[in-house]
Amino acid sequence: MKSAYELAMERLGASDPQVKLTEAQRAEIAEVENRFKAKIAEREVFLKGLMDQARGTGNYGELQELQIQLARDLATLNSDREAAKQKIREQASGQ
Repeated sequence: MKSAYELAMERLGASDPQVKLTEAQRAEIAEVENRFKAKIAEREVFLKGLMDQARGTGNYGELQELQIQLARDLATLNSDREAAKQKIREQASGQ
């Protein structure tokens, strides 16, 4: 008898078959990952530096705004990264 997990995975596989990616597509996805990791790191370094300055001067209102901005920027960058990877995957399924 199959577990609920195994049954769910079978249903998922039937409704969304896995697309085989070529080496070039895998490399392209890896490049997207690296590019966005760099963008995320750059944004974190910049905003965390500003947060340290705000914390040092006791400006906690600005600190909170910077924390919100960092969260928003990270969410946007992660969303953009996933969209770029999905575009590559869709090209693979269209071949």
